[in-house]
Amino acid sequence: MSVYFKDKVVVVTGGTDGIGRALVDALLNMGAKVATCGRNSDKLYQLQAHYPSSYLHTMVADVSIENDCRRFMETTIKVFGGVDILINNAGISMRAVLKEANIEVIKKVMDINFYGVVYCTKYALDSIIERKGTIVGVSSIAGYRGLPGRSGYSASKFALQGWLEAIKTELMQDDVHVMWVCPGFTTSNIRNAALNKDADSHGETPMDESKMMSAEECAAHILTAIRKKKRTLVLTFTGKRTVFLNKFFPKLTDNMVYKFFFKDGKLVK
Repeated sequence: MSVYFKDKVVVVTGGTDGIGRALVDALLNMGAKVATCGRNSDKLYQLQAHYPSSYLHTMVADVSIENDCRRFMETTIKVFGGVDILINNAGISMRAVLKEANIEVIKKVMDINFYGVVYCTKYALDSIIERKGTIVGVSSIAGYRGLPGRSGYSASKFALQGWLEAIKTELMQDDVHVMWVCPGFTTSNIRNAALNKDADSHGETPMDESKMMSAEECAAHILTAIRKKKRTLVLTFTGKRTVFLNKFFPKLTDNMVYKFFFKDGKLVK
Protein backbone atom coordinates (compact mmCIF):
# COMPACT_ATOMS: atom_id res chain seq x y z
CA MET A 1 0.00 0.00 0.00
CA SER A 2 2.92 2.33 0.72
CA VAL A 3 3.84 2.47 -2.99
CA TYR A 4 0.40 3.88 -3.85
CA PHE A 5 0.79 6.87 -1.51
CA LYS A 6 4.50 7.52 -2.06
CA ASP A 7 5.09 11.10 -3.26
CA LYS A 8 1.36 11.84 -3.41
CA VAL A 9 0.22 15.11 -1.84
CA VAL A 10 -2.35 14.27 0.81
CA VAL A 11 -4.25 16.87 2.82
CA VAL A 12 -5.66 15.77 6.17
CA THR A 13 -7.73 18.33 8.06
CA GLY A 14 -7.66 18.01 11.84
CA GLY A 15 -4.44 16.02 11.89
CA THR A 16 -3.24 16.56 15.46
CA ASP A 17 -5.44 14.04 17.31
CA GLY A 18 -7.21 10.72 16.93
CA ILE A 19 -7.92 9.41 13.45
CA GLY A 20 -6.39 12.49 11.83
CA ARG A 21 -3.06 12.06 13.61
CA ALA A 22 -3.06 8.34 12.83
CA LEU A 23 -3.60 9.16 9.15
CA VAL A 24 -0.77 11.71 9.15
CA ASP A 25 1.62 9.25 10.83
CA ALA A 26 0.77 6.43 8.42
CA LEU A 27 0.99 8.60 5.32
CA LEU A 28 4.35 10.12 6.24
CA ASN A 29 5.73 6.66 6.97
CA MET A 30 4.60 5.61 3.47
CA GLY A 31 6.44 8.49 1.83
CA ALA A 32 3.51 10.81 1.13
CA LYS A 33 3.76 14.58 1.19
CA VAL A 34 1.30 15.61 3.88
CA ALA A 35 -0.41 18.89 4.72
CA THR A 36 -2.50 19.19 7.85
CA CYS A 37 -4.20 21.88 9.86
CA GLY A 38 -5.67 22.33 13.31
CA ARG A 39 -6.64 25.00 15.81
CA ASN A 40 -3.98 24.12 18.41
CA SER A 41 -0.62 25.66 17.50
CA ASP A 42 1.24 23.72 20.21
CA LYS A 43 0.07 20.37 18.87
CA LEU A 44 0.99 21.38 15.32
CA TYR A 45 4.46 22.44 16.50
CA GLN A 46 4.92 19.08 18.28
CA LEU A 47 3.85 17.24 15.14
CA GLN A 48 6.28 19.21 13.00
CA ALA A 49 9.07 18.60 15.51
CA HIS A 50 8.34 14.85 15.44
CA TYR A 51 8.93 14.80 11.66
CA PRO A 52 11.74 17.33 11.12
CA SER A 53 12.93 15.87 7.81
CA SER A 54 9.62 14.76 6.31
CA TYR A 55 7.50 16.43 3.65
CA LEU A 56 5.04 17.92 6.14
CA HIS A 57 3.25 21.25 5.87
CA THR A 58 1.25 22.44 8.89
CA MET A 59 -0.88 25.49 9.44
CA VAL A 60 -3.11 26.83 12.20
CA ALA A 61 -6.59 26.96 10.70
CA ASP A 62 -10.21 26.69 11.80
CA VAL A 63 -12.13 24.86 9.08
CA SER A 64 -15.36 26.62 10.06
CA ILE A 65 -13.78 29.85 8.75
CA GLU A 66 -13.85 30.00 4.95
CA ASN A 67 -10.80 32.25 4.66
CA ASP A 68 -8.71 29.90 6.82
CA CYS A 69 -9.59 27.02 4.48
CA ARG A 70 -8.73 29.09 1.41
CA ARG A 71 -5.34 30.10 2.83
CA PHE A 72 -4.56 26.54 3.94
CA MET A 73 -5.24 25.13 0.48
CA GLU A 74 -3.41 27.94 -1.27
CA THR A 75 -0.28 27.49 0.87
CA THR A 76 -0.41 23.70 0.46
CA ILE A 77 -0.56 24.02 -3.32
CA LYS A 78 2.27 26.57 -3.21
CA VAL A 79 4.45 24.28 -1.06
CA PHE A 80 3.74 20.96 -2.82
CA GLY A 81 2.49 22.00 -6.26
CA GLY A 82 -0.99 20.55 -5.98
CA VAL A 83 -3.32 18.18 -4.12
CA ASP A 84 -3.82 14.51 -4.98
CA ILE A 85 -5.98 13.42 -2.03
CA LEU A 86 -8.09 15.49 0.34
CA ILE A 87 -9.22 13.77 3.55
CA ASN A 88 -11.79 15.96 5.28
CA ASN A 89 -11.31 14.64 8.80
CA ALA A 90 -11.74 17.68 11.08
CA GLY A 91 -14.92 17.40 13.10
CA ILE A 92 -16.63 17.97 16.41
CA SER A 93 -19.48 16.25 18.20
CA MET A 94 -22.08 17.30 20.77
CA ARG A 95 -23.85 15.69 23.71
CA ALA A 96 -27.06 17.52 24.63
CA VAL A 97 -30.76 16.93 24.04
CA LEU A 98 -32.60 19.51 21.96
CA LYS A 99 -34.83 20.58 24.87
CA GLU A 100 -31.75 21.88 26.69
CA ALA A 101 -29.29 22.73 23.92
CA ASN A 102 -28.48 26.26 22.82
CA ILE A 103 -29.02 26.69 19.08
CA GLU A 104 -25.40 27.88 18.84
CA VAL A 105 -24.30 24.30 19.58
CA ILE A 106 -25.97 22.99 16.43
CA LYS A 107 -24.69 25.92 14.34
CA LYS A 108 -21.11 25.34 15.51
CA VAL A 109 -21.26 21.62 14.74
CA MET A 110 -22.66 22.29 11.27
CA ASP A 111 -20.05 24.98 10.57
CA ILE A 112 -17.17 22.60 11.32
CA ASN A 113 -18.51 19.24 10.14
CA PHE A 114 -20.33 20.32 7.00
CA TYR A 115 -19.25 23.77 5.87
CA GLY A 116 -15.62 23.02 6.74
CA VAL A 117 -15.72 20.19 4.19
CA VAL A 118 -17.42 22.41 1.62
CA TYR A 119 -14.80 25.16 2.03
CA CYS A 120 -11.74 22.88 1.90
CA THR A 121 -13.06 20.85 -1.01
CA LYS A 122 -14.00 23.94 -3.02
CA TYR A 123 -10.55 25.54 -2.67
CA ALA A 124 -8.70 22.29 -3.47
CA LEU A 125 -11.05 21.22 -6.27
CA ASP A 126 -9.25 22.62 -9.33
CA SER A 127 -6.03 20.91 -8.33
CA ILE A 128 -7.79 17.63 -7.50
CA ILE A 129 -9.54 17.65 -10.90
CA GLU A 130 -6.25 18.41 -12.65
CA ARG A 131 -4.62 15.42 -10.93
CA LYS A 132 -7.70 13.15 -11.16
CA GLY A 133 -7.47 12.83 -7.41
CA THR A 134 -9.60 11.76 -4.46
CA ILE A 135 -11.96 13.55 -2.07
CA VAL A 136 -12.78 11.81 1.22
CA GLY A 137 -15.24 12.79 3.91
CA VAL A 138 -14.89 11.24 7.36
CA SER A 139 -18.52 10.79 8.31
CA SER A 140 -20.18 8.65 10.98
CA ILE A 141 -22.84 6.05 11.63
CA ALA A 142 -24.80 9.19 12.62
CA GLY A 143 -24.93 9.94 8.89
CA TYR A 144 -27.10 6.86 8.43
CA ARG A 145 -28.98 6.82 11.75
CA GLY A 146 -29.79 9.92 13.79
CA LEU A 147 -28.41 9.62 17.32
CA PRO A 148 -30.10 11.17 20.38
CA GLY A 149 -28.17 13.89 22.14
CA ARG A 150 -26.34 14.41 18.88
CA SER A 151 -29.01 15.98 16.69
CA GLY A 152 -26.68 18.63 15.27
CA TYR A 153 -23.91 16.07 14.75
CA SER A 154 -26.31 13.70 12.99
CA ALA A 155 -27.61 16.53 10.80
CA SER A 156 -24.07 17.50 9.83
CA LYS A 157 -23.20 13.93 8.79
CA PHE A 158 -26.44 13.39 6.85
CA ALA A 159 -25.71 16.67 5.05
CA LEU A 160 -22.11 15.66 4.42
CA GLN A 161 -23.01 12.32 2.87
CA GLY A 162 -25.73 13.81 0.67
CA TRP A 163 -23.38 16.55 -0.49
CA LEU A 164 -20.56 14.11 -1.25
CA GLU A 165 -22.93 11.85 -3.17
CA ALA A 166 -24.03 14.83 -5.25
CA ILE A 167 -20.52 16.00 -6.12
CA LYS A 168 -19.44 12.39 -6.73
CA THR A 169 -21.96 12.32 -9.57
CA GLU A 170 -20.96 15.79 -10.78
CA LEU A 171 -17.28 14.78 -10.98
CA MET A 172 -17.67 11.37 -12.63
CA GLN A 173 -16.57 12.68 -16.04
CA ASP A 174 -13.53 14.30 -14.43
CA ASP A 175 -12.33 10.93 -13.07
CA VAL A 176 -12.32 12.26 -9.51
CA HIS A 177 -12.87 9.63 -6.82
CA VAL A 178 -15.27 10.72 -4.04
CA MET A 179 -15.98 8.59 -0.98
CA TRP A 180 -17.16 8.81 2.62
CA VAL A 181 -16.11 6.67 5.55
CA CYS A 182 -17.98 5.92 8.77
CA PRO A 183 -15.58 4.81 11.51
CA GLY A 184 -18.13 3.80 14.13
CA PHE A 185 -16.95 4.11 17.74
CA THR A 186 -13.19 4.70 17.51
CA THR A 187 -10.73 5.76 20.18
CA SER A 188 -10.23 9.50 19.70
CA ASN A 189 -10.63 12.85 21.41
CA ILE A 190 -14.02 13.58 19.81
CA ARG A 191 -16.11 12.55 22.83
CA ASN A 192 -13.94 14.52 25.25
CA ALA A 193 -14.22 17.58 23.02
CA ALA A 194 -17.95 17.11 22.37
CA LEU A 195 -19.97 20.26 23.01
CA ASN A 196 -22.41 20.43 25.90
CA LYS A 197 -25.72 22.34 25.87
CA ASP A 198 -23.87 25.66 26.26
CA ALA A 199 -21.37 24.94 23.42
CA ASP A 200 -18.50 24.26 25.85
CA SER A 201 -16.37 21.12 25.77
CA HIS A 202 -17.54 18.28 28.00
CA GLY A 203 -13.93 17.36 28.80
CA GLU A 204 -14.77 13.71 29.45
CA THR A 205 -16.16 10.69 27.63
CA PRO A 206 -19.19 8.61 28.70
CA MET A 207 -17.87 5.59 26.77
CA ASP A 208 -15.34 2.87 27.56
CA GLU A 209 -12.68 3.88 25.05
CA SER A 210 -10.64 0.70 25.70
CA LYS A 211 -13.26 -1.42 23.92
CA MET A 212 -13.23 0.66 20.73
CA MET A 213 -11.28 0.32 17.50
CA SER A 214 -7.96 2.15 17.71
CA ALA A 215 -7.38 5.26 15.65
CA GLU A 216 -4.43 3.52 13.97
CA GLU A 217 -6.55 0.57 12.84
CA CYS A 218 -9.25 2.91 11.61
CA ALA A 219 -6.70 4.94 9.62
CA ALA A 220 -5.36 1.76 8.00
CA HIS A 221 -8.87 0.81 6.86
CA ILE A 222 -9.45 4.30 5.44
CA LEU A 223 -6.20 4.28 3.47
CA THR A 224 -6.95 0.82 2.07
CA ALA A 225 -10.39 2.02 0.97
CA ILE A 226 -8.84 5.06 -0.74
CA ARG A 227 -6.36 2.86 -2.59
CA LYS A 228 -9.16 0.52 -3.70
CA LYS A 229 -11.35 3.50 -4.65
CA LYS A 230 -14.28 2.36 -2.56
CA ARG A 231 -17.53 4.31 -2.66
CA THR A 232 -18.25 4.03 1.05
CA LEU A 233 -16.72 2.41 4.11
CA VAL A 234 -18.61 1.47 7.28
CA LEU A 235 -16.43 0.13 10.07
CA THR A 236 -17.01 -2.05 13.16
CA PHE A 237 -19.63 -4.73 13.69
CA THR A 238 -21.81 -2.34 15.70
CA GLY A 239 -21.68 0.24 12.93
CA LYS A 240 -22.59 -2.21 10.19
CA ARG A 241 -25.36 -3.73 12.30
CA THR A 242 -26.83 -0.30 13.05
CA VAL A 243 -26.91 0.69 9.37
CA PHE A 244 -28.52 -2.63 8.41
CA LEU A 245 -31.15 -2.61 11.16
CA ASN A 246 -32.07 1.02 10.60
CA LYS A 247 -32.60 0.38 6.89
CA PHE A 248 -34.80 -2.69 7.26
CA PHE A 249 -36.18 -2.45 10.83
CA PRO A 250 -36.34 1.27 11.69
CA LYS A 251 -38.87 0.99 14.53
CA LEU A 252 -36.86 -1.74 16.25
CA THR A 253 -33.74 0.38 15.86
CA ASP A 254 -35.49 3.38 17.44
CA ASN A 255 -36.04 1.34 20.59
CA MET A 256 -32.54 -0.16 20.60
CA VAL A 257 -30.90 3.24 20.19
CA TYR A 258 -33.04 4.77 22.93
CA LYS A 259 -32.12 2.00 25.38
CA PHE A 260 -28.43 2.42 24.56
CA PHE A 261 -28.28 6.18 25.09
CA PHE A 262 -30.87 6.75 27.83
CA LYS A 263 -31.36 5.51 31.39
CA ASP A 264 -34.40 6.48 33.46
CA GLY A 265 -35.29 9.08 30.84
CA LYS A 266 -31.88 10.81 31.00
CA LEU A 267 -29.18 10.90 28.36
CA VAL A 268 -26.24 8.91 29.76
CA LYS A 269 -24.09 8.34 26.68
